[in-house]
Amino acid sequence: MSAWRSQNHSRHEKAIRSWLRLCCALVGVFLTIPYGFTKEGMDQQARIDIIRGLLREVAVTKVPLPRGRRGVRVDAQGKLDQEDSQKELHTNGLAMQAGMPAEITKIEFKASQVIFELNGGGKSGKKWYQHIEVGVGEATTPIGQPQQSTTAFGSSVTVDFGKAMPVLTVPQMKKILTGVLDFERHSPTVLYAPNVTPEVKEAIKTHNVIVGMDRDAVLSAKGSPDRRVREVRNGAEQEDWIYGLPPHVLFVTFDGDQVVAVKQY
Repeated sequence: MSAWRSQNHSRHEKAIRSWLRLCCALVGVFLTIPYGFTKEGMDQQARIDIIRGLLREVAVTKVPLPRGRRGVRVDAQGKLDQEDSQKELHTNGLAMQAGMPAEITKIEFKASQVIFELNGGGKSGKKWYQHIEVGVGEATTPIGQPQQSTTAFGSSVTVDFGKAMPVLTVPQMKKILTGVLDFERHSPTVLYAPNVTPEVKEAIKTHNVIVGMDRDAVLSAKGSPDRRVREVRNGAEQEDWIYGLPPHVLFVTFDGDQVVAVKQY
């Protein structure tokens, strides 16, 4: 009996030692993983810094951006996938011309990508339940109330690293995006000109157009127009700058170098 107890005790000691060795090995592995490590490959603090530094940042588009969920794609060096961009523009239409203000409204991290949503993104505002209809027989009725068109006019830029993302700073991420977005022009020098009124400066900051602005101020606020139309009205030549597509169109009317009317449809 004593020998059996001794043998059983020895087996327990071996099992405990094996368990302790396994625990030590696991602790060693976890100690080698940096704090905040996730499957995205970029540590938590770096992602927080990028969100703080770039969310709600306003830039100016350098290239036309398509509607739709996909947007445009750039690689780790910031090179635009031109073929994919043209395909998206052909399939989904134009969301923003080059030279238009673009606000980063959402940042999403994936395994090898960072997706920057611009001006609300390319997704429509239709709710999931608006696709559902109920009824008896062949007669059905949508469960959601009819709503006006919610076509999206934003877009997105996907930075695709092709592998686990490195840890990047905000300036490094901006440098990658500079092939598509200009982060310098959103702080125009006109904001600091002494002859510009506070009302005009505030309008530029919020990307609005008001009567009394000149052409430089409008370009700083809204970028280049989608179309320009000149007409003679009441004996004077006026020029309309037209932004957007139906049903959301902005008309800015110039008499000479000054805005004399602003109409939003």
